Amino acid sequence: MRVLITGGAGFLGSHLTDRFLSEGHDVIAMDNLITGSTDNIAHLAGHPHFTFIKHDVTNYIYVDGPLDAILHFASPASPIDYLELPIQTLKVGALGTHKALGLAKDKGARFLLASTSEVYGDPQVHPQPETYYGYVNPVGPRGVYDEAKRFAEAMTMAYHTYHGIDTRIVRIFNTYGPRMRLRDGRVVPNFIQQALKHEPLTVYGDGSQTRSFQYVSDLVEGVYRLLFSEVVDPVNIGNPGEFTIREFAEIVIALTGSQSPIVNRDLRTRDDPQVRQPDISRARQLLGWEPQVPLADGLAQTIPWFREQLQRRGEL
Repeated sequence: MRVLITGGAGFLGSHLTDRFLSEGHDVIAMDNLITGSTDNIAHLAGHPHFTFIKHDVTNYIYVDGPLDAILHFASPASPIDYLELPIQTLKVGALGTHKALGLAKDKGARFLLASTSEVYGDPQVHPQPETYYGYVNPVGPRGVYDEAKRFAEAMTMAYHTYHGIDTRIVRIFNTYGPRMRLRDGRVVPNFIQQALKHEPLTVYGDGSQTRSFQYVSDLVEGVYRLLFSEVVDPVNIGNPGEFTIREFAEIVIALTGSQSPIVNRDLRTRDDPQVRQPDISRARQLLGWEPQVPLADGLAQTIPWFREQLQRRGEL
């Protein structure tokens, strides 16, 4: 296959690129590098089946030659990005999705949208199945991301029903691993860096809010299976193992051997989800997928990467 991955220089996009290349496919990675980095794909320089195109997908997308699949992963994806890049976040979810779907229509390519657990907002149903419509504040600080992805899902289904495009939608839950940005702002990179520097681990709120963390290789496997399945409706891909933020802080401290204390601070933004746990019944039944990497094992592969990055920057 010849595959286009938008956001291909990002955390998730670069790992997907590696997977598709390892399976013998040709991959075009497209990224405007607002939050992505060529460091994530530097190891692919000169690869005969890999091409990188620097381009903003909110503008018309041109790709020479045939395409068999488009995986639309371009988007800022952390709360710090929503605050710094609110318009760009909305545009890539709306205009970027529209342009990518138009390309899929032109090429006759299968289209896979990277959506998110954020479409469920601060959920009132727990765990969250795909049939839950969500509890989202459209004008809150997280609304630019939540609503961009909800719009992207609607646009994807409209192209499926009106134009007959072969589409897939993956709702991604908290994913971590090597190549996350140091200044990502989310809890995994924050806690790991603070622990490695023996700084206090900052817990916003009382730490009772929960998250479910999946290692990046599990996410990539789920996306790969979904693309090659016949499942059109959205599918949750996440690890149902649920931890409070305080429990997670304690796990990171133990695995890093840190002496860091845990400190509590006021919540930074409104609408912070109090619970987050995927119902993965659909993925299990339709894709034969479930996560394989326990949290401790995944962190054991992630912490050394962060340590190396901090050492390279002279911060350790």
